[in-house]
Amino acid sequence: MSGGEGVGATDAAPAARLRALALAMPGAEESVRFGHLVWKPRSGGSGFVWIRPFTKADVKREGPPPPGTIVAFRVADEDAKRELLAADDAVFTIQHFEGFPAVLAVLETLDDDRLGELVIEAWLATAPQAEVRAWLDAHPELDGDAH
Repeated sequence: MSGGEGVGATDAAPAARLRALALAMPGAEESVRFGHLVWKPRSGGSGFVWIRPFTKADVKREGPPPPGTIVAFRVADEDAKRELLAADDAVFTIQHFEGFPAVLAVLETLDDDRLGELVIEAWLATAPQAEVRAWLDAHPELDGDAH
C-alpha cells in the first residue's frame, strides 16, 4: 500500500504475517488510526508498528514512494535509528520522521526473520518496562540483542 490507500488495500500474505507477529507480542492490540492499521501496547501509548503510506506532503518532499506497503517501526532512540539505517538497506526514513525514533520499510521486501526482528525491537522500544523485562526473561537468547 503506497500513497493514501486504505486499511483493506494491503497485500494479504505480508499483512497477515505482520499482523500475526505484532499481535504475538504481549499486550499488543490492533487499531486503526487515520484509516491505517496500527499495533500498540494495550497499556496505551503510541504504536510500535503501523502502516504508514506516503502523504501528499511526503511525495512533494521525497518523490514517489517505493512500491509496496510502507510500514513504520519504532526504535529505542535516535542513536538506535542511526545505527539501523547505517546497517540495514531494507529500512529508510523520510523528512517527516526527522527527530522521531522510527524507521520505515517496505513490507513485501522483508523476509520473515527480518520482519520478526523489527517487530520485536519496535515492541521493546514502546512496551512497559515490566512487560519488556518479563518477555526478555522468557527469551534469554534475545536479551543481548535488545536495546
